Amino acid sequence: MALSERKPGGRPTREQAAAMDDRVLDGARTAFCRKGVANTSVDEIALQLGVSKHTIYRRYPNKGALLEAVVERDISQFKDALLSASGGEMAPLEAVKMTARRYFEIGSSRDYAAFYLSVSAEAALSGALRRQLAIWSKASLEPLKQTIRAAQAAGLVRNGDPSVICEILVDLLEGANNRVRLHDDTSGAPLHPEELFADRWSVFVSAMCKDALEEAPDAVRSGRASETRAEAKRRK
Repeated sequence: MALSERKPGGRPTREQAAAMDDRVLDGARTAFCRKGVANTSVDEIALQLGVSKHTIYRRYPNKGALLEAVVERDISQFKDALLSASGGEMAPLEAVKMTARRYFEIGSSRDYAAFYLSVSAEAALSGALRRQLAIWSKASLEPLKQTIRAAQAAGLVRNGDPSVICEILVDLLEGANNRVRLHDDTSGAPLHPEELFADRWSVFVSAMCKDALEEAPDAVRSGRASETRAEAKRRK
């Protein structure tokens, strides 16, 4: 059934309404990415989608609410991806690593990053958008912070504010993300994302885990050694 078809009485079915919601959010995301939030109007988004602006306004009262809905959908998908990376029976530090790797994989996507780099550029000139961006960032990183808290409880990551430790890890990963996103694919020079990640992870472990491991009980250090052996087997 086409999206334009409706059930008797003129009201869209639940499936049609959900599909239109996704269309609106996809269209808004594309428009915001291409022209920036400030330079994009709801009228332009409606024209791009081939719907009336009232179709959008019935769902979102203004452009700010539309932007928030776009980001909240992204955050939900992003958090689900991070949570799935550390699921199952996994040692605490390995869970941090796997969650960080998933962050790196998603953040290396040019399509995914283009939208947030556009929003971040505008946030540099808008205090309100900066505050909102900080809220969104905090929410999206919660799964990574949860793994850090668990590793701290196990004595594998040094004590301290998990949010600060998470910021340090993200700063390392964002540098690697930029190298992947800005790589000249026509240069012929090879790019090895896994090596980029492994190097950043090594720096993080050296900075955030060394003291904790030295102070940890023998059983904890033995567990970390088991993680390292398991990782070596996976690489083989």
